[in-house]
Formats: sequence, structure tokens, C-alpha cells
Amino acid sequence: MLNTLGNLLSLTTFGESHGLAYGGIINNFPAGLTVDLDKVQYELDRRKPGQSAIVTQRKESDTVKFMSGIFDGKTTGTPIGFIIENENQKSKDYDHIANSYRPSHADFTYDQKFGLRDYRGGGKSSARETINWVVAGALAKQLLSNIEINAYVSSVGDIFCEKPYQALDFSKTESNEVRCPDPETAEKMIARIKEIKKEGNTIGGTITCVIKNVPVGIGEPVFSKLQAELGKAMLNINAAKGFEYGSGFCGAKMTGSEHNDLFNEDFTTKSNLSGGIQGGISNGMDIYFRVAFKPVATILRPQESVDKYGNPAIVEGKGRHDPCVLPRAVPVVESLAAFVLADLFLINKTRNINNF
Repeated sequence: MLNTLGNLLSLTTFGESHGLAYGGIINNFPAGLTVDLDKVQYELDRRKPGQSAIVTQRKESDTVKFMSGIFDGKTTGTPIGFIIENENQKSKDYDHIANSYRPSHADFTYDQKFGLRDYRGGGKSSARETINWVVAGALAKQLLSNIEINAYVSSVGDIFCEKPYQALDFSKTESNEVRCPDPETAEKMIARIKEIKKEGNTIGGTITCVIKNVPVGIGEPVFSKLQAELGKAMLNINAAKGFEYGSGFCGAKMTGSEHNDLFNEDFTTKSNLSGGIQGGISNGMDIYFRVAFKPVATILRPQESVDKYGNPAIVEGKGRHDPCVLPRAVPVVESLAAFVLADLFLINKTRNINNF
């Protein structure tokens, strides 16, 4: 299984939803960084289940334990090993799908690829895997202390935050359950998610991420362009269905004269339809992108399906599931963005003698 993220800075993970623990190894993290463990745990707390009425009620402390690579509060330059123990598995909630496939889930594809599957919570296909990514991203954020990374829920179903990101106060993102910095829109989003939850259904939406203060020159043409690395990371998130940056698909409707970002005398640009990236390299302007998420596949209502032998079956979700993945995916998006930037930032140090 290809379970490593990154090029120079890399994260290799292990664990399943109903196994003993999740964990990972981070390689090539620079030595000498003073690590704020409370900040790492804070990011995990933002992602953990059971934090509000609009997410899964699985109760996990999600406490990270570092096993290596940190000594006297500082990174040592050796591999950073960590684990997060699973504490609240209820595997019996999945007994009814031991031989049946949930529609639009990974049950069928895992079974066909590996010849067997861990049906308890989806095993390795569970979104609980993202807990490892948040640990790595939290460390990357501390490495990139001058770079601001702010993600937020920008739509739920057909409810959109209409304000441009420049008009938003990101300090308000954590002030509500859905993690939208526009309070009025947040109320509508929360009401919609609660309505969907009562119906035993799920709903999707989008997360927007804004990255400020990225220096010029980050990104590796030809096959590791900055937008490509960000897109690859984001599309590995469970339930992610699309990625766009800058003008995105709207740019396809424009002419060159409309789309080109003209320069100011200080090399900033008058507009930023490029999304802070040109030629696969950061240009010093804000980087912004959006990730689309589908509705969670597990719904608490009967659905027609088949079992592993091809016989008709009725599948109905049981137990504790997210009616909307978005609120808990916000810290995941931020963490992956930080890890990608940290990886490319370290690589960039090798590209010019003046960087030494």
C-alpha cells in the first residue's frame, strides 16, 4: 500500500478505525525546532469526534504520544514517531455489513483489490486516518510560523458564504460548530445539517483555504508544481471530489485580457486570479483554493445493495456517523496544506546557493 505523503519531508502512516491505534513516522523534519505540544493537541481537538451535535458522537480523546524525534522539547532531526490510541470502538455496529457492500463506500473496491476487508468502521478507508495527517500538519505549521493558513466551510449544500475571503474575520471561524467565519451564514448551515441529520441523511459542501505570507519561489516544476502537490494532498481526503485554485473553473469562461494579473511596481499584482501561483511556483500573493466534499456515504436509512456473492441486500447505516464531513475536515485541509508547503519549502532550500 502506498501510504507515504511528501517528497523530502515525508509522513508514513498506519492504523485502522477499529484497530488498537493510529500512528506515523515523519522523516527529514529539521532539528532544533521547539515544539509546542499544546498546539499539536489543539489541532487534534479541532478534528476529533464528539465535539458538537452536528458531527459523529464517537468519544475519543485523540491524545497524541510522541515516541521519538523530540528531546527536551526540541526536534532532533531523527524520525518523529507518534501514536494515537483508539479508545471508543463499537465494532458490533458494523456486523450487519460483514458480507454486504455499502453504496458509494470503499467496501467493494477494497474487497476486490485485497481479497478481504476490515468492515469495522471501514478499516483503512475510514476518515479516522486523517488524524495522522493532523499531527504532521500541526508540526509543519510550527515550522512555518510566519505563514498564515486559514480554512473555513464556504458552503453546505446550496447555502454559500457569499463574502470574499478578504472580507472575512478568520478569528470567528472557531466561534461556531460549522467553522464558517460569517456568523449569519453559519447559522443557516448548522440548521441545514441538523435538518439533514434528523432525516437520517447526509450533505456535502466546500471548504476554502487561504494561505498568506508564502515567499516567492515555492514549488517544483515540472511534476511537483505547488498547485499539483496541494491538489494531490486535498484529493486524498476522504469524500473529497474536487479541487480548484485561483479562478478555478470560472477562469475557463474568461479571455486572456480579463484573466491576466497585471504587475505593480513592487512586483505584486493588481488582481490575483492566479491564486498566488504562476508556473507552479508561488509568486508572493495570497494562495487560495477550494475543495469540494461529497455527502458522507453512510446514511441511516435503508438502501438497496448487494452482498459479496452478488445477492440483493438491504443496507442501513447504524451507530455514530457524521451527517456532514465539513466541520471536522477544516483542520485536515489546513494540516495538509502546511505539510505540503513545509516539504516544498525545505526542497527550495537546495535550489539556490544563496539559500545556504
